[in-house]
Amino acid sequence: MEEEKQQTNIMDITSSLIVVAVAALIHSSFQLSVSMLTLLSSHTIGKKRSHSRLLLLTHSFALGAGVMTMLLLSFIALILSYVLSSASSYMLAWTITCGVLAGVGVSVWLFYYRKQAGTTLWLPRGIARFLSQRTRATNQSAEAFSLGLTSILGELLFIAAPILMSALILIHLPAVWQLVGIALYTIVSLGSLLVVNALIGSGHSISRIQKWRESNKSFLQFSAGTGLLALGFYVYVEQVVTETAMAAARSL
Repeated sequence: MEEEKQQTNIMDITSSLIVVAVAALIHSSFQLSVSMLTLLSSHTIGKKRSHSRLLLLTHSFALGAGVMTMLLLSFIALILSYVLSSASSYMLAWTITCGVLAGVGVSVWLFYYRKQAGTTLWLPRGIARFLSQRTRATNQSAEAFSLGLTSILGELLFIAAPILMSALILIHLPAVWQLVGIALYTIVSLGSLLVVNALIGSGHSISRIQKWRESNKSFLQFSAGTGLLALGFYVYVEQVVTETAMAAARSL
């Protein structure tokens, strides 16, 4: 009986981490950090900086993005662990989060990319100009690190949904597995950024990377929106509908 219970717990932890990984994969499909990284690399190459300087800046940028993602997820999980204290509050949190995922998914479909040539994102033009100017002025690794931090905050409107979902899942896990989940989310969410970073570091042309992004932007947009909707639906059925049905059955 004890062995059966342990196997069930392991299955619960595994399925929870899979959902966290899927949420992080959706996070990685958003493109602000990638856009800023390619812009940073383009300006660095244009200034005739050495390849080692280019790598130092791009690695620092990716590190900054990873640190901010980890801090956001940890902070939101900490707040939720204090705020949610009853079964009804957890149920309400699950319902709201699933609704947020669905709303953000539809928003991604409708206006994540501006309806024009290129890969211009939804950002207000003032913020876009500010980030572009900051990127052009970046020459030191510390500046690139802070730029990576800023890139995550700049896209918080969209990435907050998968981060919130992951935080809700993680606070139900044992402490050690919470740390594993935070590390898993951080690494997977950096997937696209790390791939582009590796391509740039290995000498691939920025123009070819940008051309690929432009050719596949509709696919990335559709995948991100659909992923958010599917994740919200799955978690709603798993955490709200199933739990409600089980509670009703126990009361009979």
